[in-house]
Amino acid sequence: MRGIVETSRPTLIISPASSMVDTKVDTISRLAQWRIDNFGPCTYKRSDPFKIGIWNWQLSVEKNRCLYIRLFPEPSRLSKEQPPIAKFIIRVTTTGTNRRPYISPIHERLLRTSEDFVWPVDSTFHGRFIIDVEFLDLQVYSVNGEEASSVWPNDGMLRSSASESILRCLSRMLNDSIDVDVTINTCDGTLKAHKAILSASSPVFHSMFLHNLQEKESSTINIQDMSLESCTALLSYLYGTIVQEDFWKHRLALLGAANKYAISNLKDLCEESLLEDINTSNVLERLQEAWLYQLDKLKKGCLTYLFDFGKIYDIRDEVNDFFRSAERELIQEMFQEVLTVWKPA
Repeated sequence: MRGIVETSRPTLIISPASSMVDTKVDTISRLAQWRIDNFGPCTYKRSDPFKIGIWNWQLSVEKNRCLYIRLFPEPSRLSKEQPPIAKFIIRVTTTGTNRRPYISPIHERLLRTSEDFVWPVDSTFHGRFIIDVEFLDLQVYSVNGEEASSVWPNDGMLRSSASESILRCLSRMLNDSIDVDVTINTCDGTLKAHKAILSASSPVFHSMFLHNLQEKESSTINIQDMSLESCTALLSYLYGTIVQEDFWKHRLALLGAANKYAISNLKDLCEESLLEDINTSNVLERLQEAWLYQLDKLKKGCLTYLFDFGKIYDIRDEVNDFFRSAERELIQEMFQEVLTVWKPA
């Protein structure tokens, strides 16, 4: 970079000759521009506060052997409790015919006071010149050690906003039956949906509508092993509008549907949920579901609960009934777990 020298920082002294003119800083978007019309006899000048992001900022210039430029947040409660991490470039340009800019490197600094950033420019400016500060990013520094967060929209925020917009549209399509083209018959009622959404969510549904099957010809799907309420929860999940209460209430039915229609992400979500509240009243049912749908994590969790934690002794009668109806392979696995846990005295 041209015009940059390494030197010790000068002690900041405010000269009585400091002028009150030429202190306004113009801003647009992420750019701040300070036009200094007269810097002849003056040895120090400070700008008025200007706002970029959520902070008020100030610039100062000081003439010594070099020109020293400082950037700092205006002292306030905000800058103390939520100090900025600024990523920026400074350009200094004379206003004459030879507009030769002095450009700083890209700086990224935690800025609290006027001593946190000083840029020495190896040139003595007289008369008029312009200082541009282009902010590339501004983040809020966390005094609690958490990750700093940008005050400006980023890719993650943009994607989040776009996702919310899409979900609102899908919710309206489902709730208001906008351009629905398929009927779902449950065991106690019918629902309307969209072939495109179902096909994109499930390879099984996609195959139904792709090939010359009954579902394609009639635009009807029969899901007689689900109630109207649980199938509504399934559609709410596929359209991205399901709420926690409905998911929790219908998760066993959703697990069956996820397995039947190869909706892998829903199947994984159900398994994780069923792992969260295993107790003596449901562990055998969960174990049976884990065996039926090949949920290894849930099966391991149930067996650990029963044998490693000794809860099998609390439900002896239920276990006896379970053994009379359970699959032979599952019983063998349970006995294998007994042998693994049991240690002779």
